[in-house]
Amino acid sequence: MSGKLSLAGKGLWLRAAAAALTAAGLMASPAVAQSQRERWNTPTSPFKILEGIYYVGTEGLGAYLFTSKDGHVLLDGALPESASQIEASITALGFRLSDVKILLNSHAHFDHSGGLAQLKAATGAKLIAHAADRSALEGGFYAGSEMVKALGAPPVKVDQTVRDGDVVRLGDLALTARHTPGHSPGCTSWEMRTTEQGSELNVLVFCSASVAANRITPPLQYPGIVEDYRRTFRTVSSLKVDVFLAPHPEFFDMTAKRAALSRSPSSNPFIDRNAFPAFIAQQEADFERELERRTQNAGQGARP
Repeated sequence: MSGKLSLAGKGLWLRAAAAALTAAGLMASPAVAQSQRERWNTPTSPFKILEGIYYVGTEGLGAYLFTSKDGHVLLDGALPESASQIEASITALGFRLSDVKILLNSHAHFDHSGGLAQLKAATGAKLIAHAADRSALEGGFYAGSEMVKALGAPPVKVDQTVRDGDVVRLGDLALTARHTPGHSPGCTSWEMRTTEQGSELNVLVFCSASVAANRITPPLQYPGIVEDYRRTFRTVSSLKVDVFLAPHPEFFDMTAKRAALSRSPSSNPFIDRNAFPAFIAQQEADFERELERRTQNAGQGARP
C-alpha cells in the first residue's frame, strides 16, 4: 500500500481486510488456520500427466515439472513447508534437482510462492515471474495486504520478469506467459504445446480467478482489480485448451482424473477440451455474484 492512512481510513482498511480474509477462510483461530495449511500440505506421490509434464506438488497445492534433455522447468513452490516435499517428488521421479534450471511462478501468494526461496537455493535455478508480482515476491508480502503477516512468504529474488506473450525457452520447452490478473496483479497462466500419441495438445496451467482474500469493493486490494478480473475472463474465453491444470488441483478434478488414468492409462482423462470452458464460466459467475453481494453489504453498512 502506498501513502499514509488516517486513523479512520486505517480502521476501514483493517475491517475490510478482516472480512475478506474471513470469507476466504484465511483468518480464523490459529488451530483452524493450521488445519488448513496441513490439509494443503498433505503429501501425495508424484506422477506423469503427459510426456514431459509431471505433478510434483502436494495433495492440495500444485507444482509442475516440465522436463527436457537440456534441463527442467519447475512451476510454483506451494507453501514454505512444501518445498522439501517438492524436492523429494522430483528426485523420486528420477530427476536431479541440479537439472532444474528455471523456476516459474503463477502468482505471488504464500501458498504458491512460499517454497520458492528454498527451491531456488536447492536447485540453483533462476526465478522468472511477471513484473507486476515482482515486488510482492521479493518483499515477501501479499500485495494490498502488506500488514497481514499471516499472508507473508519468505522473500525470494526474481532474476527475470515477463509480460503478456513472452516465451520462456529451455531446450525444446517453450512456455508462454499469459497475463491473467485479478487474483493477483501479476497472476500468470502458463501455456505450452506438446504432442501425445501423435496429437498436438495445448496445455494451460491457469493461475486463478477466484476472489479468495481479495477486496473487490472499496478499499480495493489494488487499483483496477475489478477491471482486471473482467479482462481476464474475456481474454481466456477465446483460448483453446486441451489440458487444463491449475495451482489448486481441485480446480481440475485432479484426484478423480488421476484415479481414472491409473485404471486406464491408454485413455488420458487430463485431455478434456470441455474442462476449462466450464471452469472459467463458473469462476466468472462466482466473481460477479460475490461482487454483487459485497457491493450490497457495503451499501447497507453505509446507511445511517
